[in-house]
Amino acid sequence: MKTVNFSKQIAVISIWFYGMASSNKSIYSALAANLLIAITKFIAGVVSNSAAMIAEGVHSVVDTANQLLLLLGLHQSKKKPDSRHPFGYGKELYFYSFIVSILIFGLGGGVSIYQGITHILHPDVPGNPTWSYVVLCSSVVFEGASFIISAREFNKLRGDQTWWQAITNSKDPSTFLVLFEDGAAVIGLFIVMICLFLGHRYHLDYLDGVASLLVGLLLIFVSVILARESRSLLMGEGISKQTKVKITEIVEQDTDVLKLMHILSTYQSPSEILLMLIVAFKPNLNTEQINEAISRIRNLIKDEYSLIHFVIIQPEIYMDKVNPNVQTYI
Repeated sequence: MKTVNFSKQIAVISIWFYGMASSNKSIYSALAANLLIAITKFIAGVVSNSAAMIAEGVHSVVDTANQLLLLLGLHQSKKKPDSRHPFGYGKELYFYSFIVSILIFGLGGGVSIYQGITHILHPDVPGNPTWSYVVLCSSVVFEGASFIISAREFNKLRGDQTWWQAITNSKDPSTFLVLFEDGAAVIGLFIVMICLFLGHRYHLDYLDGVASLLVGLLLIFVSVILARESRSLLMGEGISKQTKVKITEIVEQDTDVLKLMHILSTYQSPSEILLMLIVAFKPNLNTEQINEAISRIRNLIKDEYSLIHFVIIQPEIYMDKVNPNVQTYI
């Protein structure tokens, strides 16, 4: 009865989360699922003396901590700019996303691999697997539902891109982080189920450790991909080539502009872009006319792209030949 009551409480909490922020639906659904599953996995692991179930419990605890860190990062990234951080705190989200990947690698992958190797070298006689089967089946339902929600949310954002292109081009790590976590969770559950069944069926006690080891390797693989993407965002990714072409057209259609020399940009957050333009204006313009042209260009760009919050335009002398070291990344 206590387990049923706890499940109802989690269901109520998850509904409340949906009401709070539908835009973060995938994060809240994953958090609610992992809160429910983590405790039941540990109970099943202790009762059935299963290292694989303990590893899955650690996996769910790490995932729960990750969702909380993502929510913290989202909250911190919305803080207003101040004198110390004039461009705001948007990159807080990228920082916490990187921490999430480290947690998956260290806690999730490391602990699971350690448990796996230990139980392969010194296998224990497993207990009654009934609890483990019940928990694994229910976990597949909850994790699967969470994965479907996160996949649908991400699918709305990817447009015509392939899934991998959408992940590598995404500037919002909260979308693909949850997708990867939920996907890894579902795959990990099936690995444990298969090894648990084979081990119980053929009395191969070491398969319990093998399952834990495979789950650990899966988590490390996922963490490396997430760390790579989070690192790139934290270092500062720029706008796409298509956007650069459009901005060039906007700038060079102004009658006072000779040429747009350089475009420098970086995402401060998923919803904020810092843009710097080095523009060659006509030589016969005075300071007032150049300032008016800068104001026109800035307004046109901001009207066209709502994500561009900061536009810095630097007048420059026109040159036929531009420094190739700069030109390579424009």
